[in-house]
Amino acid sequence: MTPGHTKNATAPALAALAGLFADETRAACLLALLDGRAWTAGELARHAGVAASTASEHLGKLVAGGLLTEERQGRHRYVRLADARVAQLVEDLTAHAAPDALARPRTLRESSTRSAMARGRTCYDHLAGRLGIAITSAMTSRGLLRQDTGFALTDQGLDWFGELGIELSRTGRRPLARACLDWTERRPHLAGVAGAALCRHALDAGWCERIGSERAVRVTRTGERELAAHLGIDGSATP
Repeated sequence: MTPGHTKNATAPALAALAGLFADETRAACLLALLDGRAWTAGELARHAGVAASTASEHLGKLVAGGLLTEERQGRHRYVRLADARVAQLVEDLTAHAAPDALARPRTLRESSTRSAMARGRTCYDHLAGRLGIAITSAMTSRGLLRQDTGFALTDQGLDWFGELGIELSRTGRRPLARACLDWTERRPHLAGVAGAALCRHALDAGWCERIGSERAVRVTRTGERELAAHLGIDGSATP
């Protein structure tokens, strides 16, 4: 160490955290888990295209590093992202990497998957892609959401959630509303407690449905009607 130089005590921890992301297999597992669900080690191994033993080793590092939590049911080992903060970190890093990640698709399947993800997807527990942007924009234009001083629900927005019967939990330290940079649209969409509650309602009420094995979602006919009625979103233009 250079004389007179004081080592930053946080540097080793930051380097260790960065190291957990610095492997393509671990990155693939983290991206898959952004769907908010629990996956088995075998499912993640197939998704990442590696042997089960290799996936298990990588998942062990992610659990030890605090990025994943695990639980066992019989012979099966399930893992999921540790919390919403980890999901935000993964999505933020993906947004920074997006320019290189959006190179020309190599296969028709990859092209179809990417198109579906760009139209609408879940980002851990909230809606993203063009669908998430459309909802966020509509909420802002109708005075339900403010973006001028960071994301914040207005009183009208709180009433709107109440009218839909969507409960917004005020417990815990998670913000009620926050901006999440969309890695495909390069614009912020609604996250936080409100974003998660709206996404859960959209799936439970049949406004949206999951498609394929990725995080992609699409708006149903019911969703087209409801989004038009509650947010003025043109059903024919719904992503």
